[in-house]
Amino acid sequence: MPRIFGRQREKPSSGRARSLTEPAPVRWLLTAAAIGFILLFLLVPLLLIFAKAAEDGFGAYIAAVSEPYALAAIRLTLITAIITVPLNLLFGLAAAWAITKFEFRGKNILVTLIDLPFSVSPVVSGMLFVLLFGAQGFCGPWLQEHGIKIIFALPGIVMATAFVTSPLVARELIPLMRGQGTEEEEMALTLGASGLQTFLRVSLPKIKWGVFYGVVLCSARSVGEFGAVSVVSGHIRGLTTTVPLHVEMLYNEYQFVAAFAVASLLTVLALVALVLKSLIEWKTSERGAQR
Repeated sequence: MPRIFGRQREKPSSGRARSLTEPAPVRWLLTAAAIGFILLFLLVPLLLIFAKAAEDGFGAYIAAVSEPYALAAIRLTLITAIITVPLNLLFGLAAAWAITKFEFRGKNILVTLIDLPFSVSPVVSGMLFVLLFGAQGFCGPWLQEHGIKIIFALPGIVMATAFVTSPLVARELIPLMRGQGTEEEEMALTLGASGLQTFLRVSLPKIKWGVFYGVVLCSARSVGEFGAVSVVSGHIRGLTTTVPLHVEMLYNEYQFVAAFAVASLLTVLALVALVLKSLIEWKTSERGAQR
C-alpha cells in the first residue's frame, strides 16, 4: 500500500550526532586554555596592581592618590571626560540618525569617516592636532596673535580625546537603528508628530540601552586615553597631566608604589565599566527574549 504522506523522515544516527560534538579531552583542553589565558593576562595583572599599590600600607596609598599632583590629574581627567562624552553622544546620535533614517549622497563616505579614528594610531592623531594648532602649525600664528592656546592646554586634550573616542557611540547605534527600520518613525510622522517628538518618543526609547552602552565605552576610553593626550599635553605636571600620564611620570621616576596606587584608580573605573557593560548586555538580551 503506498504511503500517503511520503517517506518518513529519518532520525539522525547517533554516530552523526556524536560527530557534531568535540571529544571530551578536546573540550577540557580548550576550556583550560581559555581559563589559563584569562588568569595569566587579566586576573593576575589586576591582582598585582592592587598588591603593589598596597605594598607600603594604607597610609601610603592614601597619600599617593591624594597628593596635589595626583588630585590635579584626576580633576583634569574628569573634566576631559565630562566634556568629551556629551559631545560624542550628540555626534553619535546625529550620525546614526542620519545614516539609518535617510538616503543622501556621500552616505558611504560619512560611514568611512566615522571609522577613521579606529584606523589611525592615537599618537598620529595627536600629531595631527599639533600640526594644525601648534606654534609652528597651520593655525599656530593666528592663534598666538589672538591669545588662544590649544596645544599644551585643556582644549587640545579635549579635542584629541574626542577624536579618538568619537566612533564609539555612533558604531554602537548604527547597526541597532538599522535593524529596527523606519516603519514606526514613518507612522508617527504620518500621525502628525514633529521630527523632535518622533525622536524623543519613538526612536530614543528603542535605543536607550545602546546609548548607555556607547556612553559607558566612551567614558572608559576617555578616562584611560594615553597616546593622543601624551602628544598634545606637553606633560606639564599639575596642569596638563591626566591620570594615565601621571602614572607614567611616577613610574619613570621609580615611584613604583605611588604609580600603582594611582593606576589602581583607573583599574577600578575599568572594572565598573565592565560591570555596567555586562548589565546592559544582560538587559538587552532579556528584552530581546521577551519579544
